[in-house]
Amino acid sequence: MSIKIALVGNPNTGKTTLFNALTGSNQYVGNWPGVTVEKKEGKIKWNKEVILTDLPGIYSLSPYTPEEIVARNYLVDEHPSAIINIVDGTNLERNLYLTTQLLDFGIPVVIAINFMDVVRKRGTKLNLKKIEKELGCRVVEISALKGDGIEEVAREAIAISTKKPFFKKDIFSHKTEQAIEKIEKIVSGGYIEERELRFISVKLLERDEEIVSHIDLSEKGKKEIEKIIKALEEEFDDDSEGIVISERYDYITSIVEKKVSGKDKISTSDKIDRIVTNRWLAIPIFALVMFSVYFIAIGTIGQWMTDFANETLFGEWIVPGAVSLLEGWGVSPWVVGLVADGIIGGVGSVLGFVPQMVILFLLLSLLEDCGYMSRIAFIMDRVFRRFGLSGKSFVPMLIASGCGVPGIMASRTIEQQNDRKITIMTTGFIPCSAKMPIVAFVAGEIFGGGIWGAVVATGAYFVGIGAVICSGIILKKFKAFWGHPAPFVMELPEYHVPAPKNVFKSTFDRAWSFIKRAGTVILLASILIWTFQNVSLDSTKSEVVMDVETGEAIHGVHAHEIYDEDGNVIDYEMANHDGPHFIKEGCTSKSVLQVLGEGLSIVFKPLGFGESWETSVATVLGLVAKEEVPGALGTMTEGRNLSSAADEFFAHSRLKGLSFLIFNLLCAPCFGAIGAIKNEMNSKRWTWLTLGYMTGLAYALSLMVYQFGRLVRYGSFGFFTVIAFILLAIFLYLLFKPAKFSIFGIFKKKKA
Repeated sequence: MSIKIALVGNPNTGKTTLFNALTGSNQYVGNWPGVTVEKKEGKIKWNKEVILTDLPGIYSLSPYTPEEIVARNYLVDEHPSAIINIVDGTNLERNLYLTTQLLDFGIPVVIAINFMDVVRKRGTKLNLKKIEKELGCRVVEISALKGDGIEEVAREAIAISTKKPFFKKDIFSHKTEQAIEKIEKIVSGGYIEERELRFISVKLLERDEEIVSHIDLSEKGKKEIEKIIKALEEEFDDDSEGIVISERYDYITSIVEKKVSGKDKISTSDKIDRIVTNRWLAIPIFALVMFSVYFIAIGTIGQWMTDFANETLFGEWIVPGAVSLLEGWGVSPWVVGLVADGIIGGVGSVLGFVPQMVILFLLLSLLEDCGYMSRIAFIMDRVFRRFGLSGKSFVPMLIASGCGVPGIMASRTIEQQNDRKITIMTTGFIPCSAKMPIVAFVAGEIFGGGIWGAVVATGAYFVGIGAVICSGIILKKFKAFWGHPAPFVMELPEYHVPAPKNVFKSTFDRAWSFIKRAGTVILLASILIWTFQNVSLDSTKSEVVMDVETGEAIHGVHAHEIYDEDGNVIDYEMANHDGPHFIKEGCTSKSVLQVLGEGLSIVFKPLGFGESWETSVATVLGLVAKEEVPGALGTMTEGRNLSSAADEFFAHSRLKGLSFLIFNLLCAPCFGAIGAIKNEMNSKRWTWLTLGYMTGLAYALSLMVYQFGRLVRYGSFGFFTVIAFILLAIFLYLLFKPAKFSIFGIFKKKKA
């Protein structure tokens, strides 16, 4: 039979690093039944009969979060052969609290004390032999990051897996132990197995409601247990749960005081945190860090690599090479067009952004692995709580920066229903990896990359955060979302040099996911776009500029339209064109896609970018997959590069590009994220409300940006400018109107 070993520990103790090191590629990831808490299992590399289960990071085995319930249900129901309890050596008191609870199970435990290099640097000495003797279980020093001691701790866990259950019975005071023993006698009569007896008895003493409902006790048994609990509470003048918690910490303190020597020095992490988590400097530093990330990934190095991929690799080598090859084989022209313009042109427009995505994922992975992103959650908790949101909401949003689907699913860790709803409704505002090609397209092709491109890309990230904060303020004023935010506690890990293996794996996983979508969903969408673009629906008379020498139509230039630098028609004479030309009247056919796009463009014309039907089609296709937006534009330029798309569809108008970016960033997400919203809301009504709210806010902000931009720059004032002012007034009213309850002193309580 296989040996099952559970890996248990607090968050940010290096548990996942240890799991990855022990299992390598022999691991599989899913969700625990009934909850979207990640389940990781794997076989140890050098012993395929040992199954290691990485339980969620928890601080205790109390039933307060889904992670805690999952962990303790696994320990009770699955009966692992042994437990590896990974402990942060820099904070023994907090970590050993969970250890004392694990010892109640009687399952053999080996303690892996991590970060010993940091412990030594601080001048602290741990007497591991004495700690081992006190706790009654094996203690091993490890460095999960460097790989030191990891094989030893695994072999130790395998060795003790056959040992008999051992219960640590001197953790509590004599009177508390007596109370536990009395409860054990009551519940031992066939209700539970012997190995679960102590853990369940302690939990019954704490009045753990989930355990009480789990045990089929008689009314007489319940009354006897309640009598025992009340007697203990009268003795200590405290509630039973408080007694148990207090005595656990008293026991841990006695161990730490006797077995730990040396004076802690101020750690490097603490010194750095004095600056990066400073009340006044934290947000500016965060903005500077994100600007640097986007400047490297989108403004400079990434932009150069993407330009090469789009213009040279696909534009000059692959597409012309494919055309020459197919024409040489005598393939039908429509097949040549489908392969070159539809498949290679469409998918290539998306794959051209891979260099930028890889650099972006690499930089974000470095920030995550070194410990900085945990500080961002801590920093944003201050901001979110000030506006009535829970800091827990930012954790799903951090996850959503990779993909919105797991980000929305991560909202399950938020206990309050009102906070969960707000989180689900706003997580999609954060730019995910699928939206980054849109950001890169606007920043690189319309704003020209460089400093301005980095400013736009960074601004896109903070527009998402701003939309979340404003939405939180507004939604909290409606009855369905009333309530104060839940407390948010998280562990700030020590800063450390990122592990190359972890960074590479994270970067590769994200990039490969992006590429796979380009090869599946976006490939299919590109084929459909090309097909609908090449199927004619009707014909209309038009004037076309023809080249005198070749007699061919000059693409994209009409005799009756002249555009200004922002793409607005300013005259109806001959358009600027170098070289001899003449005007020819003729019939032009409209494709199915063009007819559909012109119908859609009516909706988007007030936003500026709707003046081109192609951008309207691309925006709607973004509901399938956000990456498809630039891919669709690439396909509709008939194989030319995205710079042509920016010129043809936006006339390099920065105002239109900005409006286009804001709408696509904030509107309803892709189908996958919509499905996640439906699952988490568990209501069609709330799903439609979420999509309506997101799209309505996106439309309103995009309209205001474009209309106010035209007013400031050109003095243009019209009907939709009036609508923009009305929307602004409504937005400001909802933002600043008094709430019906106090949100940390910002809004005064409304008088009855």
